[in-house]
Amino acid sequence: MFLCAGDTPSPAAGLGECDDLVRAVAPYLDAVRAERVWSAGRMVRITARPRELTAACPDCGQGPRWGYSRYCRTFGDVAVGGRPVLIRLSVRRLFCDAPGRGRRTFAEQVEGLTVRYQHRSPLLQHLVEIVGVPLASRGDARLLQILKTPLSGMSVLFHVMHMPLPPASTPRVLGVDDFALYADTYSTLLVDAESRLPIELWSGRDAEQLAAWLQAHPEVRVVCGDGSLVYRQGINEGAPDAVQASDRFHVWQGLSKRVSDVAAAHRRCLPAAVVNPEPAPASLAISPEPADTPSRRHAKRLFEAVHAVASTGRSLGGMARELGLNRRTVAKYARATSRQECVRRTPPRRTTSLDPYLEYLQQRWDEGKHTATVLYQEITAKGYRGHYQRVKMAIALLRRGLPIDTPRERPPSPRQVARWIITAPQRRSLHATERLQRIRAAYPELDQVHELVREFAAMLDARDATPLPNWLEKLTASRLPAMAGLARALREDQPAVVQGITTLFNSGASEGRITDLKLQKRIMAGRARVPLLRHRVILVAHLRRRYR
Repeated sequence: MFLCAGDTPSPAAGLGECDDLVRAVAPYLDAVRAERVWSAGRMVRITARPRELTAACPDCGQGPRWGYSRYCRTFGDVAVGGRPVLIRLSVRRLFCDAPGRGRRTFAEQVEGLTVRYQHRSPLLQHLVEIVGVPLASRGDARLLQILKTPLSGMSVLFHVMHMPLPPASTPRVLGVDDFALYADTYSTLLVDAESRLPIELWSGRDAEQLAAWLQAHPEVRVVCGDGSLVYRQGINEGAPDAVQASDRFHVWQGLSKRVSDVAAAHRRCLPAAVVNPEPAPASLAISPEPADTPSRRHAKRLFEAVHAVASTGRSLGGMARELGLNRRTVAKYARATSRQECVRRTPPRRTTSLDPYLEYLQQRWDEGKHTATVLYQEITAKGYRGHYQRVKMAIALLRRGLPIDTPRERPPSPRQVARWIITAPQRRSLHATERLQRIRAAYPELDQVHELVREFAAMLDARDATPLPNWLEKLTASRLPAMAGLARALREDQPAVVQGITTLFNSGASEGRITDLKLQKRIMAGRARVPLLRHRVILVAHLRRRYR
């Protein structure tokens, strides 16, 4: 762009030359004739006027009868060469004498350059909006500062809230899900499951709100949800003819939770998964009392105090308040049959990289090789990648006539056992498969749970819900409270569960949008009120669809 030198307009450059250069650099200024362009400090200033009169009355759409005055509009434009641009445009006030019109005068507007009541060009306004929609926080203000468009964060939020939302069409397949807005306050999100675009967001998760929305949109044919009782009631009231489909993931997640509950109830059975568990010594009953320590004395006092209060028949909460202890501590000592169960035991040693070579070290020691450096070099040649210090510590035990401390395998946690049962057999490791087989052989309840999970997984893989009623009967007959509760919950929503198993309808679009919504909520750093959040979630989704 041609800039005349100095802080004031210079007559050195002709009007035609200035106008040609401005049009070459900024084609969107073709509708105006640039008269002066100069640099004023760190800003580029342009004075211009429209090339020809093309204005029409906003009311009647006819051309003006005459113009009676002029005035100058000043508005910003996108930066050029790292400098903000300020345009001073001389426009006309026009008069319309069409009969029956309330508007008699109006100002001339230049298409693509001016907008009523706006102090920015459409290009600059688009830049503000395109930055404000994905950021909508202090980050957009900092980015606009770099782009030489200084605006506060609240000003950007104001412009975002005034952006028109794209027209929303009524979906054929609707996804419904809730999310935590903050603390115990929840909101509802509606998503078009086919286009994967958000439609509506409101505060609360009431059945009445969903029913009212569905009644206003009778075109909905399928509703996908997570099996929530509240949303189920809203769908039955607002769209009784719509097909409800429970999400496969949520059904499987509910089953996984019940498997974890069953594994937790059999926590004391899990040491059976350990290879060659150490047998308890036969003389345990007549063994001398362990050494008296402060921790053992403390455990003894708590055990006696809790059991003395428990004999009165009080609840755990009442005992905790009377003794001034945590409820979990009281529950632990109340369940224990002896105080030895409450003493913290030393956990078994963890496996190390030296464990595969312990037998070789013992063999070489017995053969007379007692130098730790030589033994370290030998096992390094066999593939050992650990530190020399670990070998030296193992040899030190042999020097004192003690056996090498071999690791003891830890019993699995209930969460690990539940994960082994839920995981498909072909995806389990060999070690997990062996441990699970030992648990199933020792405890029929866990074996029964494993078979039930595999049967349901087969239904999901084949998309065949025919065995579902028989499977629910097996859950009830298992006499496991967790599984019987799952059977009752699935029977209440059995048609939707059948649709979730046999059809492709799911809540994947809703879950993905909620993940994105939570990100947008955190980006706004506390400004995520429902109207603004709704506006941004819808705009961000369409913006990504446009520029992906």
